[in-house]
Amino acid sequence: MPSYEKYASIRDAKGVSDYQVWKDTGIATATLSDWKNGISKPKTDKLKILADYFKVSIDDFLE
Repeated sequence: MPSYEKYASIRDAKGVSDYQVWKDTGIATATLSDWKNGISKPKTDKLKILADYFKVSIDDFLE
């Protein structure tokens, strides 16, 4: 199961904010917030977008 903490770690390592991720990928900050708060889990299509954006493997979000 992908964790928000892994996403946040990758995001921080790349030096971008959730707002910048939204602007660049179209994934709403509310979606990221829901993920952070455990309201929802990211779908595969969103993980693919994030993996491509950060130039990492989807598996990086699953470790």
